Amino acid sequence: MKKRDAEGAEPAGAVRRRGQGELEAQVLAAVRAAGGPVTAGLVRERLGGGLAYTTVITILTRLHTKGAVARERAGRSFEWTAVADEAGLAALRMRRLLDGEGDREAVLTRFVTTLPASDEQLLRDLLARVEAEDAAEGDRPAGEG
Repeated sequence: MKKRDAEGAEPAGAVRRRGQGELEAQVLAAVRAAGGPVTAGLVRERLGGGLAYTTVITILTRLHTKGAVARERAGRSFEWTAVADEAGLAALRMRRLLDGEGDREAVLTRFVTTLPASDEQLLRDLLARVEAEDAAEGDRPAGEG
């Protein structure tokens, strides 16, 4: 357990532990900021170079497994391209958690019933929008839209 001073601050020089998914979000943001294919070395530089190259590769590989980045062979290495943003990454995490549960209905019920009223309304609006878009697509002849 880390010692803190009277105000609750960590001592100078203490290493702050990243929150779950924080490093993935930082790496994904660096890839997105590149605006095109980028090497792991360039991602490392964009993050300030404080991470080991192998750590960056590990995070990029995890993001690839999650579908957040694509990779293409470039010589003996890869070039990485973002295919999701931070919101997309969070949605992938939520989906993976949900997929790992046996009783989806119970999990979704608990989730929805614990939302603040404003988030519940936002979710209802989003579901209505998707339903309307699906209905509109159903009205189009096959091969359009």
